[in-house]
Amino acid sequence: MAKMRITGSFVATVTPFNENGSVDYSALHFLIERLIHHNASAVLVLGSTGEPSLLTPEEKKRIIVETARRKNSKAKYFYGCTGNTTQQVIDNVKFAKENGADGAVVAAPPYICGSEADIEAMYEEVADSVELPLGIYNNPPRIKTDLHWDNLLRLFKHPNIVIHKESTARVGQVAQVLSAKPDVTVMCCDSPNLGLVVPTMALGGHGTANMGGNIAPEEMAVISRPWRSYEDAVGFRKAYLQLLPLLHFNYSAINPVAVKSLMKALGLPTGALRKPLRELDAQALTKGVRIVRELGLDKKYGYKIAAELAKAA
Repeated sequence: MAKMRITGSFVATVTPFNENGSVDYSALHFLIERLIHHNASAVLVLGSTGEPSLLTPEEKKRIIVETARRKNSKAKYFYGCTGNTTQQVIDNVKFAKENGADGAVVAAPPYICGSEADIEAMYEEVADSVELPLGIYNNPPRIKTDLHWDNLLRLFKHPNIVIHKESTARVGQVAQVLSAKPDVTVMCCDSPNLGLVVPTMALGGHGTANMGGNIAPEEMAVISRPWRSYEDAVGFRKAYLQLLPLLHFNYSAINPVAVKSLMKALGLPTGALRKPLRELDAQALTKGVRIVRELGLDKKYGYKIAAELAKAA
């Protein structure tokens, strides 16, 4: 059976909260539908942008149930299923599959700093245990473990592993993976500090797994479009250089502090961050609002900026 192939903008959603701190499931559905309406090819729920470490196991399960049952057929729904042990990951992936997920994304377990060999074995065991399309998230800045391309290329031979998201700062790693032409979708993080977006797309990458799409969804769809023509490359360059100030802002604080604070300031129904995370201060937030206004995103998407922030910006 051919592997699932996803190209374009794969947006990691935030988890919105009500004023009492509970998960706002209606708002989450609205935010996902909005992304799909503005050309997201897939959404990642419960990725690092969704504050999964600050959610209870029961909340995470209900988020899967509530969103998967209302899936929009225009995009694929993936769920972050990272866990502290291999068995926890298997259980998470099984639950996602049983409740309608299109796929799951898994990073190495946080904090334990597992060796490359240990984490490769974990991915193999998970992929063998559950028949669901899986994405590998190589994210050493956040979880320490860093898979070499040799580890990755062996894993990509597994029929259930269909996506790779790279969040190192090594262009050479991306080049080695793409030169091997594995049967997987190769994407990268949209952090301009890591600097992978331009080389990944230029080398034949298939898109970005991003959080910028929460604020500029159509622009990120352009940036994430694979290069099949000269026009694609020119469109990418224009959109990427234009959006660069916003991308830098989104990564000015640990994900999702900046992006969720800005979304709330723009009138999107995100609610607050869950403690101990705190929203950006007014000075930092004003900078983000100013960027949005200078790019004309407020008018394009109908953002409702609070009066005091709009005045300050």
